[in-house]
Formats: sequence, structure tokens, C-alpha cells
Amino acid sequence: MVNPKGKTKETYFLKVSENALRDIDQITGYIAFIKHQPINAIRVGDKIFETIGRIEQNPFAFHECEEIPTKTKIYRKATCMSWHIIFKVKDSEVIILGIIHVSRKASRVRKLRKEI
Repeated sequence: MVNPKGKTKETYFLKVSENALRDIDQITGYIAFIKHQPINAIRVGDKIFETIGRIEQNPFAFHECEEIPTKTKIYRKATCMSWHIIFKVKDSEVIILGIIHVSRKASRVRKLRKEI
């Protein structure tokens, strides 16, 4: 892919883990059925998938995930509303590991390292 400046833009293959899909289902299900806000649940789900799309376009635009430090900085996180989307960038692949509420403890984030 060539950008307007004539430089080749790297493309990434996006993979969403089963754990991340489960997280999205739990988040939207909670908002829709427990909070009784189905329209808001749709908006939140759309926003999460919109952020995942931005991650796929340019994963290095997001900060390193300080809860999972590595020398190569392959673990990163994007913030979407009240949630962190934790992902891993390896070669030309982006793997969405999980989605965690910002108030969760760092140990919950570190467990995502074992995903996939």
C-alpha cells in the first residue's frame, strides 16, 4: 500500500482472540441486560470495534503497555472510553488479547500475556 507521500505503508494482519471476543460480549451484555441500556451497549460495541480498526491501521500509534514491559515493546494498549484494549504486535500481525476496564488491577492485564 502506498500513502500520499509515496512511501510504502506496512499492512498488518489483525487477529482477535477468543478472550477478547468474550470480553466484548460481556461488556455489551452487561450494559444491555443488567444496566437495561441496549442502545448504549450498541454504541460501546461500535466504539470498541472502531478503536480496533485504528489499532490495525497503525498499532505503534498507541502507548506501550507498562503492565507488561518488554525490550521489544510488543505489548501495547489503546484506551476506548472506560476500557483498555490490550494487544500484541509481532512481525506484521496484531493480536487483540483482551479488553479490560481501566479500574482493573495490573495483575489482570499481565494474565493476558498468556493468551494465544
